[in-house]
Amino acid sequence: MALTRDFRETIVKRAQKDPAYRRALLTRGLRFVLNGSREDVAVGKAMIRDYINATIGFQALAKRLEKKPESLMRMFSNSGNPRLDNVAEVFHELEEYEGIQFTVTARRAAH
Repeated sequence: MALTRDFRETIVKRAQKDPAYRRALLTRGLRFVLNGSREDVAVGKAMIRDYINATIGFQALAKRLEKKPESLMRMFSNSGNPRLDNVAEVFHELEEYEGIQFTVTARRAAH
């Protein structure tokens, strides 16, 4: 189901006003991408796309990464299948932009 323009605008307005919401959008998006299931990856890419649209924007992000904006938009589209090195580069730039650092913590496997 596609998001309506009003809903997207609501996400953008809230992200611009609420740093905790904005950071949660980014970190949860990354968490979904790392979960690995096709559905989770799609949700994660959508959250990251919303974060980018609400903050730095694809044009400015592309300029900082020396990439074409269309390539970045395609990476985070529903059908996008970006290479890991490209995703890592984007996340590094978004960490820097947001002033946060992602960390990975191992979970104990249930036996």
